[in-house]
Amino acid sequence: MKFYRRATGNPHRIAVFPGSFNPPTVAHLALAEAALGLTDEIIFVLPETFPHKDFSGVGFDGRLDLLLGAAADPRYSVASTGGGLFIDMARELRPHYGPSSEFHFLCGRDAAERIVDWDYGDLTTLPAMFKTFSLLVAARAGHYEPPVEFAASIAPLQMQRDFSDVSATEVRRLVAMGGDWQSLIPASIWGRIPTLYRAQTLAP
Repeated sequence: MKFYRRATGNPHRIAVFPGSFNPPTVAHLALAEAALGLTDEIIFVLPETFPHKDFSGVGFDGRLDLLLGAAADPRYSVASTGGGLFIDMARELRPHYGPSSEFHFLCGRDAAERIVDWDYGDLTTLPAMFKTFSLLVAARAGHYEPPVEFAASIAPLQMQRDFSDVSATEVRRLVAMGGDWQSLIPASIWGRIPTLYRAQTLAP
């Protein structure tokens, strides 16, 4: 785990927020802000590779620059990792935060379903993972109801509103069309979006 910015303080409850951040949106920041009511620090983690998607379009450096600009709160850390799975990230973070720290991964309903329903090839893998970390799940196009056996490790994250209409995909579409994308993006990175994403749109 490589840190580009570390939050202040000595946190015990750490919320880990992995994502492709292509680009960061107001929904990402709203999710992080909601998690601050339950945790002491948010770590935005940009993986160098993804287990479920390709790293295409704006590259790692561009996304990292946007993330550093968007996640400016002193309670936010920004890091990258070579591992794409939550369990890998938790293991990498443990030496930085100590043996007693709690890790809570932030995700939406769709990501929670992938994690719980994924075929790990061994029925003991998922229970072992939930001994290492828990999930804080934001409703996204519907509320997530976890399986009974994992309910203690998966908690809903209460949001101010449903952000299902806000996505990085929609931002990229609006930039390409010349539409109104500003309402979906933190104002601190408005100036960087057109250069990065229009260049990608016009690339052969």
